[in-house]
Amino acid sequence: MTKGKFIALEGGEGAGKSTQARLLAEALRARGLDVVVTREPGGTAGAEAIRALLLGTEGEGWHPRAEALLFAAARSDHVERLILPATERGAWVICDRFVDSSRAYQGGGGGLSDAEVMDLHRIGSGGLLPDLTLLVEVSPETAAARLDLRDAGNADRIGGRGADYHAKVSAAFARFAEAEPARFARIDGNGSAEDVHRAVMAALAGLLP
Repeated sequence: MTKGKFIALEGGEGAGKSTQARLLAEALRARGLDVVVTREPGGTAGAEAIRALLLGTEGEGWHPRAEALLFAAARSDHVERLILPATERGAWVICDRFVDSSRAYQGGGGGLSDAEVMDLHRIGSGGLLPDLTLLVEVSPETAAARLDLRDAGNADRIGGRGADYHAKVSAAFARFAEAEPARFARIDGNGSAEDVHRAVMAALAGLLP
């Protein structure tokens, strides 16, 4: 049996990753492929429980190191229970965020070193990386307009952090894409959902059967 592919969508708040994950899954299923759509933090019962701890707005929140540990724990369960079994049976896994979000948010935004975040990933998830990471990039103005529609002023704990934090996150994503061009495809997410989807499919052309 041919092993499946693991595709991650990354980007800042309001980039449109969830919409693109849905459109991509529809396109791949139309080609007869087995497709699993999942998210981080989440994807398994244990990881979803950790998601509630991380993103809930009650209490004072987490120190960046504790936050990184929780994300790594959720990811470890996700990888072992969902991602690896799915790709081993030949499915394509489409994941809304993966380790590059930890690198950008807890690293670039939270101040941890990239080496620290990747050490946690090596311990928890064996250093697994996607076959391709689609980085959906939007302007701050586009992101703000989409978030106003999506959240109506009720952002989660991480999404509700200040503009300076999110600027650091965006800059970190850009650095990763520049440093690893073979793994990243940079997608202009400012257009319509259909235009962005076409760019996503073009980026995936080399992996499609």
